[in-house]
Amino acid sequence: MAHSPNGGYRPNGGYQQQGGGYPQGGGYGPQGGGYPQQGGGYRQQGGPGTYPPAGGYGPPNGHDGRDDQYGDQYGGQHDDQYDGSYQSQGRQRAGRAKFWTIIVASIAIVGLITGGVLKYLEIGPFSKKGDPVSFGQGADKNGGQAGGTSGDSGDSKTLMPTGPQAQFKNANSLSDGTEIGVVTITGKKSGFTGKVWVWAPKQYKDPKYAKSGFPVLIALPGGPGYPNNYWMGTDLGLESSIAKWADEGKSKPFLLAMPILNPNDKNYYDGSDIPGQAKMGTWLTEDVPDLMKQNFRTLKSRDGWAFMGSSSGGFAGFKAVMKHPDKFKAVIASGPDIVPDSPLWKGYDAEKRENNPEVLSQRLIDTKSKNDVYIAFQYGTLEAAITRQGVDKYIATYGNKGPIHTHLEVIQGGKHDAKTYVKGMGNSSIQWISEQMEGPTPSS
Repeated sequence: MAHSPNGGYRPNGGYQQQGGGYPQGGGYGPQGGGYPQQGGGYRQQGGPGTYPPAGGYGPPNGHDGRDDQYGDQYGGQHDDQYDGSYQSQGRQRAGRAKFWTIIVASIAIVGLITGGVLKYLEIGPFSKKGDPVSFGQGADKNGGQAGGTSGDSGDSKTLMPTGPQAQFKNANSLSDGTEIGVVTITGKKSGFTGKVWVWAPKQYKDPKYAKSGFPVLIALPGGPGYPNNYWMGTDLGLESSIAKWADEGKSKPFLLAMPILNPNDKNYYDGSDIPGQAKMGTWLTEDVPDLMKQNFRTLKSRDGWAFMGSSSGGFAGFKAVMKHPDKFKAVIASGPDIVPDSPLWKGYDAEKRENNPEVLSQRLIDTKSKNDVYIAFQYGTLEAAITRQGVDKYIATYGNKGPIHTHLEVIQGGKHDAKTYVKGMGNSSIQWISEQMEGPTPSS
């Protein structure tokens, strides 16, 4: 659902809600209130279960999960453990040597813990934010900074980095040593300038994969998707979850590309090239993939390219796969709209029709497309009825017909929020699309 919470994204707390959330008990679009057709804004109505939650994605009071995890785990734990532990006057004192041994050991332990925590939290001198990021075994001036030699590797499935290099800077770090980088690019095909966050799993630097291409998952946010993409924050756990699922064999070790979704926070663009507007469809389906091909070892075929997204980002990813089945094979569409609904389409009905997944789906069925597409839908049981009914109707009409393959993950107790959707991915969705995708192949 295309929408914009007031206040925007806060790195340590997710989106800050002010005076509203998503419409409750009504829905989006022409029925139940929907989006305003004038002014290009997003409709806000208050109510329980708003997306994202009123305090952001982390716990209440604006704290993110990292603050609470480490504040409670280490602050409270060590307060309880050490406060007053040597204050009892009736106890026999330990020998002086033993006393100082305990003190020194305690200081060392606390120092190690504190250093690790501060490094994880990216605080003070431990922070890497803003530092250059290299994702590979070494930079090649022609092949990007992701390692390997530019050009064809000889493996028909693999495309080595083509260059030119992008100058990624650290945006976040994970506990496993992997980094999330960010770069601002001007797309050569869309002409749009925006940020893209990227992440590579630990397998990417494993020498045995030095000449292997990796699958790419383009992750799109809901809400305005501007000026940040909330999947780049570590509090939602997308990157750490993919790392875990890959270790468990549930997921391919995807490269993640996390671009901004819209060019501003005033309108939503349906991930499309709306006449007279920024070409966000070209940005998402051409320029962002080109950035990944220029800087990473990727796969040549569509078997290595997929989308995932929540709400309006779910729609944009869903539409991208249906519109370009020759380039993208699969999508995880969480709580999505099924049809385009941006007010910016006014006066462009023909163009809007060409960006309608229902129209595109029927065309794939009628033409008996040889490019099978795989759509993993997700929604929570506590989401608005219009969302659940829209997905159910699409599956009943187009699902598992011809080249269209669908899967549905119903998340019990789930709301219209990103953490719900990560849970659903772990339940079944990431494994289902991974089974359709090509994974990295060790060099022979």
